[in-house]
Amino acid sequence: MFCPKCGAELPDNADYCMKCGTHIADSKINKDVISTKPVLAANGVASLNCPSCGAPIAPKFGEMVITCEYCGSAITLGNEGWTSIKKQTMLPVNYPDADRIRSKVTELMDQGLLHRHLQESSTLEELNLSLVPYWIVSVSARTSVIASDVAVEAGQIATTAALFGLMGAGMGGGRGRANISGPLVAGAMMGSMMGPGRGGSKKTFEVDNNYNFPIVALKGMTEHQPRDYQFRLEERTFFDVSKLPKGIKILNGDVGEEVARYQAKTLVTQLQSDKAHAEHHMIQQLHTDVDVSETELLHVPIWFARYVHKERKIALVIDGNSGGVINSIGL
Repeated sequence: MFCPKCGAELPDNADYCMKCGTHIADSKINKDVISTKPVLAANGVASLNCPSCGAPIAPKFGEMVITCEYCGSAITLGNEGWTSIKKQTMLPVNYPDADRIRSKVTELMDQGLLHRHLQESSTLEELNLSLVPYWIVSVSARTSVIASDVAVEAGQIATTAALFGLMGAGMGGGRGRANISGPLVAGAMMGSMMGPGRGGSKKTFEVDNNYNFPIVALKGMTEHQPRDYQFRLEERTFFDVSKLPKGIKILNGDVGEEVARYQAKTLVTQLQSDKAHAEHHMIQQLHTDVDVSETELLHVPIWFARYVHKERKIALVIDGNSGGVINSIGL
């Protein structure tokens, strides 16, 4: 362990710091106070001590979310400096075995007649398991939709077509009479259906949804940002390094909390629009109000699988907790 005051490395059973004399037992009692106290970082700082356990932390350029390798505490660099993240959780690794992931990848890649034996004929370039930070943003969204009533529209169009059909039959000439019904009637009918004076029957709908929306905290994984994927949040527990498989790499993030909140609002607005268009046709007006409340940092076990098939890159991102496919590129 490390001295919470000076950061000196100490034996696990030490009562006092051999360097500065701090009473370690008292520091453990006051750990909650220490962990929530902001640690201000000067410009160009190359290293800091974890505010929870005192271990040295050496952030890389651009990183904003750092996880202490010794105690598992997460720290963020905000406008006020380094502060401990209040709510930090993790999902258990239910798929630690690479062979089980390979079987899932095979099922996914070999789907359909055109993809038979695709996995077998592809070259595996990378298959690794990492713990990836996601901001989980609580979002409430309400979308107001004004759309045409399709049933009424169809009835009106059919009635218009029937009337013009009768008119065309009455006006259609025999021999020696000019037949003007075809182009004239068709043009008149299209004008009545699409003309500026046509209002149509409108209905108002509401699309209300609540999301625990995940925003990946790594800019390098933006292309793998979940669009409509939900993690099994009911299985999450408080972050505990001792419960992680040995050798798993814990990734730090470079996306701050405020940026994540903004991205969540943007992506939820687009998702609400997609859902509205899937449920209703002939939408004339759409407006979405989005409210963002709480956020937490969730560490998720993620399998990355990369293949090459005839110079084509195939990338898969698999949830190591549920086994679900978060994203795929090249399939």
